[in-house]
Amino acid sequence: MKKFINAIDDVVMDSLKGFCAAHSDLVMLGEDGKFVQRVNPIDNKVALISGGGSGHEPLHAGFIGSGMLDAACPGPVFTAPTPDQMIAAAQAVERGAGCLFIVKNYSGDIMNFEMAAEMFEGRVESIITNDDVAVEDSTYTTGRRGVAGTVIVEKIVGAAAENGFDLAQCADLGRQVNDRTRSMGVALTSCTVPAAGAPTFQIGEDEMEMGVGIHGEPGRERMSMQTASEISNFMIDAIMDDLAPKDAQEAIVVVNGLGATPLMELYLLYDCARTQLEKRNVRIARSLVGNFVTSLEMAGCSFTVSLADQDLIKLWDAPVHTAALRWNC
Repeated sequence: MKKFINAIDDVVMDSLKGFCAAHSDLVMLGEDGKFVQRVNPIDNKVALISGGGSGHEPLHAGFIGSGMLDAACPGPVFTAPTPDQMIAAAQAVERGAGCLFIVKNYSGDIMNFEMAAEMFEGRVESIITNDDVAVEDSTYTTGRRGVAGTVIVEKIVGAAAENGFDLAQCADLGRQVNDRTRSMGVALTSCTVPAAGAPTFQIGEDEMEMGVGIHGEPGRERMSMQTASEISNFMIDAIMDDLAPKDAQEAIVVVNGLGATPLMELYLLYDCARTQLEKRNVRIARSLVGNFVTSLEMAGCSFTVSLADQDLIKLWDAPVHTAALRWNC
């Protein structure tokens, strides 16, 4: 295992210290390093808090700032954060309008965020993201996994909170966006969790894991390597068959790298996805291409399609200023 680390037990905290130092105008470490928070929380605004295991950077800390999250709770690599982290984060950033927890559908995350919501002395609502169409149940979940669609939920709800939506409105909006969003991923290689010191799974040089999870969980099928167009066709078919739009639609589309895929290949894949969506009468209104929800150094990608009307697109276009997303600032 070759990685830029000092000590395996310190890798997450060392990374967080570097992240907060590099973006000190936006974020700071919270109490005892339990969470990362926005530098200047806003009074009377719903506080958005997310989190999960580390190793998926820039999710979630990279999306803290104006127009998105107020705090994020990082757990160890691929391991859920604890309820005390979430409570500490909520206490630090809640400013009179309540807290909204945005939680990916993994058993440990849900259990710990639920415990935190029960123990926190304040108003809390929760959104569970479950956009992955690859499998219904997985190693870490009961039901669909929450993957890169989480970024779309965080951005749109973050804009709504910044524009004065109350807690119930933000929660309802987030659930609506999640219901309109589907994702699917594919891996060409495994990743290596530092504490394990060996690849999470073995895969042949001529194989790919179609429908892989962001922790390296098995997908729908171990397949022989195919062309970018064939891979894209498979994933777009799976996503759109599940979404099943009735008429012509606009969509927000994310082509997300899993950590080790060059941008040249991601943009090639975006073009393949665009072609497939046009055949299905879906127009891409907005798009992102890059690394947003990674799996350490896994080679692979995921596609996310979120059906959007003009109100949702307006919220997507609203100003955002975070380490990983920034526009109209």
